[in-house]
Amino acid sequence: MTIPNRIVRSAHGTLLQGERLIAYHEARAAGGVGMSTLEATGVHASAPSPLPLHTDDVIPFYREISSRMAAHGMKLMQQIYHPGAATRPKKSGLQWSASPIPNPMVSGVPFEMTRAQIDEVVEAFALAARRCRDGGLDGVDVHASSGYLIEQFLSPATNLRDDEYGGSLENRMRFLVEILESIRAEVGTDIAVGIRLPNEEYIPGGLTPEDNAEIATLIEPLVDYVSLHMGSYWRFHKLLATMDDPLGVELPASEVVTRAVTKPTMVVGRIMTLDHASHIVGAGTAEMVSMVRALIADPELVNKARRGEEDRIRPCIGSSMGCVGQLMTSGRLSCVVNVAAATETAVPFEPPAAAGERRKVLVVGGGPAGLEAARTAAMRGHAVELHEATRQLGGQVAIAATAPHRADIGAITEWLSDEVERLGVTVRLSSMVDPDVVAEVDPDVVIVATGSSPRRDGFQLATPVAPIPGHDLPHVHTSWDVFGFGGRVDVTGPAVVFDDTGTFEAVSVADALLEAGVEVTMIGRYDAIGANLPYPPATVEAAKERLMSGAFDFIGGHYLQGITEDEVLIGVPFTERLRTVPARTVVLVTYNHPNRDLVDYLPDGGPEVHLVGDVNGSNNLLTAIHQAAHVARAV
Repeated sequence: MTIPNRIVRSAHGTLLQGERLIAYHEARAAGGVGMSTLEATGVHASAPSPLPLHTDDVIPFYREISSRMAAHGMKLMQQIYHPGAATRPKKSGLQWSASPIPNPMVSGVPFEMTRAQIDEVVEAFALAARRCRDGGLDGVDVHASSGYLIEQFLSPATNLRDDEYGGSLENRMRFLVEILESIRAEVGTDIAVGIRLPNEEYIPGGLTPEDNAEIATLIEPLVDYVSLHMGSYWRFHKLLATMDDPLGVELPASEVVTRAVTKPTMVVGRIMTLDHASHIVGAGTAEMVSMVRALIADPELVNKARRGEEDRIRPCIGSSMGCVGQLMTSGRLSCVVNVAAATETAVPFEPPAAAGERRKVLVVGGGPAGLEAARTAAMRGHAVELHEATRQLGGQVAIAATAPHRADIGAITEWLSDEVERLGVTVRLSSMVDPDVVAEVDPDVVIVATGSSPRRDGFQLATPVAPIPGHDLPHVHTSWDVFGFGGRVDVTGPAVVFDDTGTFEAVSVADALLEAGVEVTMIGRYDAIGANLPYPPATVEAAKERLMSGAFDFIGGHYLQGITEDEVLIGVPFTERLRTVPARTVVLVTYNHPNRDLVDYLPDGGPEVHLVGDVNGSNNLLTAIHQAAHVARAV
């Protein structure tokens, strides 16, 4: 199999089916991707998946999707697997594994597989490969990573067997070798057979990079390429890496394996730009570079680069709030920065054709919602004028990007700022918009994206009509103060951060205070850090590890009963117990005031008015960008 270029997409979950799944992958194929891998799909009835790979019923669908991808020159693989102990009980009543070791994120103790069950699953892998071949796919990707069944056999941490499938590395590899030999016996070299191995397992007592290099060399004669991936369910966030991790976070572990084999290799892990991908290939680290989230954010990435338009590539910010976060909480793949991701059948990546009537659009606010609205309206041919009250564009994203480990979030507003300049949008900074300014501009449409501002009135949700006693003391601050926007903080330890919202805002404040050298206690209204973030194991767990590694403590399920000069008084709602925590610096992270004054004072009968972003009370970057895109596409 020859692929047209080295930019590929390793498998990732979408939970899409039918035409929506085809359209999602076709958008990336049309965008120039060399090879893509359909998400991990169960080979056996005990591991049901959206695609019925365990029966021949899947073949007609494969013929359809493979022909659609071939028209664009992109090769299409199918990742085949069995989740083993990671099988969720609601999907199957059976949990099989090498040994009865529970998965840390899935309830239930699995059955230790019998020899007959092992043989049954080995045969199922072979039959699955045959169905992929018969459906016209270009190959299969055998999933032996991510803590799933094959890795459960490979790992000494989860394989405690004392038969021929346990103990020595040779024995622990037996299940995988039998699967690969069975696949080869079924399909020969008709299609490519790849293997996805861990580079580092992150289970105490588990597989190291050196172990995985040895496994790779031993099975290399049976496969056509080796794909590498970090992590397991014991440390879930390492399965995907967020902006808390450095770019190329997996490469040091992957290189231990890639240098040991001669077959083509594929690497992943926070590879966000083609410059980085080119360096990886040029340095001999790998032959293929998987850019999954970057291509969720912009499916045209490869083609734009070919045209010399790298600056037009919409950047992934690496938060995982839209992709993994939404998939695991709502069952729907999304993307913070790309409104069309996984909705390609209904929503185009870029705005539709020019509007029938050119209108004058006033956008009030230069944060992410205002910038997206201005860009979209300008692309549709409208005359757009954007006013921002401060001296810079970016809104709260510009503030968030100054926090430790959060700089990547600013990439999207920097890109949008460049886009509105390219499109000729008139931008006016330090411009407070009131009804007189609106009358002077005389627009047909006003898009209000004025965002929100921190409250300084002592509000907390537990006592909504009673301000926190002591909230007006001089050592009590907002998050904006901590980052130097609207105030200054003389940081004196110990510090307390009160988190009323369960978002990343309090995490960033704690990071900044720890960096300033003081001890920090976070008091949370919720029982966990980042409780309101989508799927915390993916979106906040890395930050939690970082915080807990420093002079940091967390007390959940409490509210503030008062603040004094040197401590805060806390309690559990509807109980009598009172606790005190030392504090010389206090930061209140609570609900913001939406900035709606302009809307309240706009006269009736004036221009068409739309509200987008935090002014609606959402306090969510994904919502801000998506609302703005949808509104501006309809203007």
